[in-house]
Amino acid sequence: MICGRILRLLASAALAAAPFALHAQSQPAHVHGQIKLDVVVDGPTVVITMEAPLDNFVGFERAPRTDDEKKAVDEAVAKLRAADTLFTIDPAGNCKLGPVELRAPVLGLGATPAGAPSAGHADLDATFAFNCASAAATRFIDVGLFTAFKGPRQIEVQIVAPQGQFKRTLKRPNARIAWSK
Repeated sequence: MICGRILRLLASAALAAAPFALHAQSQPAHVHGQIKLDVVVDGPTVVITMEAPLDNFVGFERAPRTDDEKKAVDEAVAKLRAADTLFTIDPAGNCKLGPVELRAPVLGLGATPAGAPSAGHADLDATFAFNCASAAATRFIDVGLFTAFKGPRQIEVQIVAPQGQFKRTLKRPNARIAWSK
């Protein structure tokens, strides 16, 4: 039941984010220190999708080679899976963490996309779903990515919410994505 709802939500998120597609095509896809977040508030859920260079989280963009690198990957993955410590959603929404999907084929997370290059710049992408009692009441999310990881310097955010569509940029130390109409 929840899985089907999440799939419908992701499909509607893709459609809702379509107005931003032209903007996204005009920017480089892979910028060290930068994270892209799409936030969709729809029905009983808040879904955050993230695109970022793997370097932002572990300091390199390949499979880990040493024990220290393996430890860095394990720690980063654990932090991302505990997304409710990285994204604190406005308490008015009464949201709880739902499914978390991490995608980094170079680390064995998720499937390798068709036609993806086997070497070069690796990303770590994710989808974080939150189930809420009143998602439409949310007006902000406090983002803990700057404190949890050394690499991120800027977060580009696109928001689709009942109040409208918004674009925000966060730079250290600012950590709050806020929207309202």
